[in-house]
Amino acid sequence: MARKGGSRHAKSFEAPAFWPVLRKAYKWTVKTSPGPHPINRSVPLLIVVRDFIGLAETSGEARKIIAEGNIRVDGRVRKDYKFPVGFMDVIEIVKTGEYFRVVPVPTKVLGLLPIPEEEAHFKLCRIEDKTTVKGGHIQLNLHDGRNVLIKVSDPRNPVEDIYDTLGTVKLSLLDGKIEEYYPMREGSPAIIIGGKNVGRVAKILKISEGVRHYRKQVQLSDFKGNEFFTTLDKVFVLGSEKPVIKVPEGAL
Repeated sequence: MARKGGSRHAKSFEAPAFWPVLRKAYKWTVKTSPGPHPINRSVPLLIVVRDFIGLAETSGEARKIIAEGNIRVDGRVRKDYKFPVGFMDVIEIVKTGEYFRVVPVPTKVLGLLPIPEEEAHFKLCRIEDKTTVKGGHIQLNLHDGRNVLIKVSDPRNPVEDIYDTLGTVKLSLLDGKIEEYYPMREGSPAIIIGGKNVGRVAKILKISEGVRHYRKQVQLSDFKGNEFFTTLDKVFVLGSEKPVIKVPEGAL
């Protein structure tokens, strides 16, 4: 039994609350591998296949489906059943041609939303940090662990650096290039990725000043006219004027 409590498994009651696992029926559940998303904002691929999509009834069946290369995440076949899947990842079922995007949903934190094929070729990534690297070029550190290099022609006047932290880039999954950029600003549509308002889609009305960047208060209004507040770190911009991705039904 010690083996199950090691690196391959975790106790069910210790798993994040949004994992749809039977905590009373089973003592152990699968543990995520180190990867692009933290454990508190991700779910193992096995649980996605078995419990979110329903392609399998047991862990063994789900592991076989994954090991046979039937699941792509962001365009790449993933055979590690512990691979962490998180916000904005695109899931493809190879044999059926079905696509899903991982989105924040009310109370459950993470959910899968069916999307059309044309939307499966890109994903939205939030800029968590940016640094200047050798040659004066700019490196963007994205929420899913990716790093994107922005080359500048003149380090003394980096006009190519139009990107700010907590802004969102639309990233091609075919070549990894940035297609569009959506800054964090008043008037932008956004989805809430944490806290009691998780999963709500709304327009940014006002961003407060005078406090630490990530803890700034943000006033938003959902598309039914209901206003609410959250902190800047929980806001994920979805476009310039309207969301560029499909959002959960009823969100608009």
